[in-house]
Amino acid sequence: MKSGEKENEEENMEMRGRIAHACAMSGKTNVPTRNTKFASDNTSGMCPEAFEAFTRANQGYLRSYGNDSWTQRAADMLREVFETDCEVFFVFNGTAANSLALATCCQSYHSVICYQWAHIQDDECGAPEFFSNGTKLLGAEGVHGKLTPPAIEQLALKRSDLHYPKPHVVSLTQSTELGTVYSLAELAAIRDVTARYELYTHMDGARFAYAVASLGVAPKEVTWKAGVDVLCFGGTKIGMAASEAVIFFNRDLAKEFEYRCKQAGQLGSKMRFLAAGWVGMLENGVWLKYAREANRHAALLAKRLKTEANLSAAHPVDANAVFVELPRPLAQGLNERGWEIHDFIGGVSRMMCSWQTTEADIEELMRDVLAVRKSAP
Repeated sequence: MKSGEKENEEENMEMRGRIAHACAMSGKTNVPTRNTKFASDNTSGMCPEAFEAFTRANQGYLRSYGNDSWTQRAADMLREVFETDCEVFFVFNGTAANSLALATCCQSYHSVICYQWAHIQDDECGAPEFFSNGTKLLGAEGVHGKLTPPAIEQLALKRSDLHYPKPHVVSLTQSTELGTVYSLAELAAIRDVTARYELYTHMDGARFAYAVASLGVAPKEVTWKAGVDVLCFGGTKIGMAASEAVIFFNRDLAKEFEYRCKQAGQLGSKMRFLAAGWVGMLENGVWLKYAREANRHAALLAKRLKTEANLSAAHPVDANAVFVELPRPLAQGLNERGWEIHDFIGGVSRMMCSWQTTEADIEELMRDVLAVRKSAP
């Protein structure tokens, strides 16, 4: 193990110790029986840098509702990251970020073209339609979770009569629901279609950090330079407690967006606590460091599953997710040993890595995978 990797492992172990200590101090002495290390990148705690910034923001008195130095600093740091003068808003969760962003792009008679199993389509309880007063989502087929230009064009041209919800926005997920990443060439091809049909582009970036780390490019290259009008940049899945940034590169769309946030219960009175984690994550490029580590661990897990258990990834492992088809006895055996691994799109099982994942975690999982395989009839 390289020195830098060893330091990351030690930091993660130290954080686990602090979490265990906090549980003990609160009187919660029972250890959870389910092992959720690979269930989701939501199961990890706050990373040390975000936690430390959160603590610093807790000192003294500051102005409320976003009129504080932490919120201003976080917004300015995001403008520096994207190298452009964008409008930045902070909300509590991804559903609100996506739904409010799409609502501000659309009228109620419009429609949004998205991947058929996109989060906004399948996992947000109709919130995009609710907050937009009825904008319809049009699900399109894709390849490994990615929309293709022909699929977008097919829906954009399907009908043009007054009786059909007019396509107005294309929503992309980066990285996708299946752990894949749109390349610069793929984004350019999609931009050609959206420009041709005058469609706005929304990007669900709940795992945007992992995509940027995977591509190894400047964030601007996969956002405003690629035609993205609004990005919902996920903070929760990269190590914060509960904060997402809605970033409008098309600043005209941001007009009165703060009113939508207020009406939807997303205007935090103590906004500094939504913003502070971003300061901690953006300082010294910590967000990318953790994203690269999570991606590296996902690649390692996929490799070990293939070479040691003959379990091939169902989709390219571009970011921090590994999808495999687990034989029923293996899935049942892992469940009996306490592992929580979710079935996902297409009947495959999803294993997620996070900032907190270690090689020891992967070893623990692989030990049980091999043990169940060995004991199977």
